[in-house]
Amino acid sequence: MECINKRSFGQKLKAYKRSPLSLALFLLVLVSTILTIGILLFLIGYIMIRGIPNIKPELFQWEYNTLNVSLMPALINTVIMTFISLLIAVPIAVFSAIYLVEYAKRGNRLVGIIRITAETLSGIPSIVYGLFGLLFFVTALGWGMSLLAGAFTLSIMILPLVMRTAEEALKAVPDSYREGSYGLGAGKLRTVFRIVLPSAMPGILAGVILGIGRIVGESAALIYTAGTVAEIPKGRDFLFDSTRTLSVHMYALTSEGLYVKQSYATAVILLFIVVLINWFSGYIAKKLSKA
Repeated sequence: MECINKRSFGQKLKAYKRSPLSLALFLLVLVSTILTIGILLFLIGYIMIRGIPNIKPELFQWEYNTLNVSLMPALINTVIMTFISLLIAVPIAVFSAIYLVEYAKRGNRLVGIIRITAETLSGIPSIVYGLFGLLFFVTALGWGMSLLAGAFTLSIMILPLVMRTAEEALKAVPDSYREGSYGLGAGKLRTVFRIVLPSAMPGILAGVILGIGRIVGESAALIYTAGTVAEIPKGRDFLFDSTRTLSVHMYALTSEGLYVKQSYATAVILLFIVVLINWFSGYIAKKLSKA
């Protein structure tokens, strides 16, 4: 095995010597890869070194105050905010992708406009979404700085991302699956929901994972829509209570300048949550693909 690897490496080296441009491109790609991995490891290591020593039991108390600076309310608010945002955005995004791929005619101008609009919305800065949420949900609809206003703003933010990812996942399903289903007498709707959608589920989950990552890490849009109150929503009208997610909590601690150590500890917890979500979603995607 080692002999084969040495031969293949020697052959590649000879090919690169014959073509200096290929060698230059190979070195450029190699350096870029090393820099990317190095920067990522540096950031993770820096956060871990500064944050892990400051993780203390006081950070996980149920109520927030200036003595414990607890992140538990923000953590629970983050879970609630993520769940509501996905509950709003994912069905709309998936059904829109199904229409664009399965039902819309190819070359339709409306489909082209929708795709261009979705790509444009994906590139808009989050602060613009926050200002829109402030003007529409908070002010025009009279919801105030609330959990619901923040969730709707985030759902609009991740909608183009999930829709485009689901669309590409549906396109990746071979047409032979659809033809085989039609040949067995299944209708269009049954084919989509029993054959096409389960086959595209791993790709759709990838878009959902990206959406979760954006929700969890978002702060600019939520400052203008959900507020910065470090309390868990309570009562019947809990959806209209002002809340604070982990990213906003970390920003607030850092901006105050008094709890920088606790903000690094919050960053470690936030990083751990994102990694855990990605792992769990990948595990589900593998199970679904095997099934």
